[in-house]
Amino acid sequence: METNVGRATRKRRRGGCGLMLVLFFAAAIITFGWFGYMKFIPSNEHQAPSYSSANPIVVSGKDTGYGAVIDDGGVKLPLPLLETLLGEDKPIHYEEESKTLVMTTADKVLRLKTDALTGIMNQSDYKLTIAAEVVDNTVYIPTEPLEELFGIHAEYDEASSIITIVREAEAIQLAEATSKDGSAIRVAPSIREPYLFKVPQGDTVRIWEEADGWMLVQNTAGHVGYMNKKDLRLTKIDQIPEREKPKAFIPWKVMGSKINLTWEAVYNRKTDTSKIGDMPGVNVVSPTWFELKDAKGTIEGKADPAYVKWAHNRGYQVWGLFSNGFEPKQTTEALSTVETRFSMIQQLLAFAEIYNLQGINIDFENVYTKDKENLVQFVKEMTPLLHEQGLVVSIDVTPKSNSEMWSVFLDRPALGKVVDYMMVMAYDEHWASSPKAGSVASLPWVEKSMTRILEEDGVPASKLILSMPLYTRIWTEQKDESGAVKVSSKAVGMETVKSIISEKKLKPVLDEAAGQHYVEYQEEGALKRIWIEDELSMKSRVEIARKYDLAGVATWQRSFQTPSIWGAIDEALTKMP
Repeated sequence: METNVGRATRKRRRGGCGLMLVLFFAAAIITFGWFGYMKFIPSNEHQAPSYSSANPIVVSGKDTGYGAVIDDGGVKLPLPLLETLLGEDKPIHYEEESKTLVMTTADKVLRLKTDALTGIMNQSDYKLTIAAEVVDNTVYIPTEPLEELFGIHAEYDEASSIITIVREAEAIQLAEATSKDGSAIRVAPSIREPYLFKVPQGDTVRIWEEADGWMLVQNTAGHVGYMNKKDLRLTKIDQIPEREKPKAFIPWKVMGSKINLTWEAVYNRKTDTSKIGDMPGVNVVSPTWFELKDAKGTIEGKADPAYVKWAHNRGYQVWGLFSNGFEPKQTTEALSTVETRFSMIQQLLAFAEIYNLQGINIDFENVYTKDKENLVQFVKEMTPLLHEQGLVVSIDVTPKSNSEMWSVFLDRPALGKVVDYMMVMAYDEHWASSPKAGSVASLPWVEKSMTRILEEDGVPASKLILSMPLYTRIWTEQKDESGAVKVSSKAVGMETVKSIISEKKLKPVLDEAAGQHYVEYQEEGALKRIWIEDELSMKSRVEIARKYDLAGVATWQRSFQTPSIWGAIDEALTKMP
């Protein structure tokens, strides 16, 4: 028999279940209502726009965190921001000590000082309406030269104080607001975020990016925020105009011909051209005429008008070589200031004009690694001015190695973007004081030296010249009293090696690993070893230049030659595409 207590308990359970269902449905309605509210009901909260600084600078719809200086309506942009915009090429250089700015492009060099309304563009005066200045240790640069040199446009809205940066050739999508009640620009891409502005129907905004149905936009006053995609209608693309640019400098105008250069080592005496025989195929000579003599940038010249006349009569171009004398301390000082760099450039321009040169070949060696950037800056400042005078600019570099003073200081990627040609001095694999005898330039080592610069440094093949040795070394290996082998060497030319082979009746054999002929002999109790430079080694190296379609070849140096070598190089070179 069921008791009254049991019936009451069942009633309470049924009542409890009903209450739970009511509460569940109520919670579900509230939850779905809340989600619906969050998803479909826009926030009407208004928020005033805020930026990181006064006169904020906006790029691609984003606050950069930098502010501009406004001077009588003109805009000045901070150098740190410009360095970010212009990238790793670093075309703007500031020298704090002299308060000098140097801006470089492929064809222009502008030098100006802060607080000055005049500067020098290449070789002519340049006037500004407002001056560059330093504020709180930051350099601010007026937009006039920035627009002219780099295509950077600064749009300044006086009411909002916002500066918008756009770049030449930039394509910007425009759109119209479509909502009759005004399309909201919000703080973030959500209808629940506060709105900054209402854009009237038909007004235009710029679109910078799209994400999840929202557009990052910028209104006509420069303010940025997010608009719902459905509130916009795409209209047209606004194309920022490009500057008129000059034609690119063409360094090599000898159609269908690869460069075949030989260096002329000039020491204390002028070159006796009457003793130079025919050099078929050679089209450029580079005499070592110019040398840095002091820390002030003074250049000593040994140029010879008679040599230039002789070269031109033979159809050769003359690219005067400029060396730092391999003196690291004075090189540091000469490269360290705008004034000394400009002095060197002016002297080279004068020498080139006086002696009717067609190019300058830079040969800086034994340089501190700390001078890497200043060497690049020197070449960047020099090249446009030499090009303006019609001069070819080339630089000599060693193969890549860990040597601080002979390799690491060379920023090959940066230099390769500026110069017309880069001569890779692919020799001294085994150098004068090498502890081990070996080839001056074995073929595998030469090829690896070239491919590393091509692949690792991105220097185009059309700028690379394979520089080959006309000399070799006679290696002497002799045991001392302890039985250890002492190694020494002497550099000699091709004729000397020929004479040794003939006099001693030696029979060269092929060293397949080196790709060269080789001889050895005994003399005064010592072993003499020679890796021979001859027609075989030259043709094999030219084949490497051909394989990678390089700009040509060069040889160090002319007086080490044997007459037949020029024909061998020319024959191999004419096969190149």
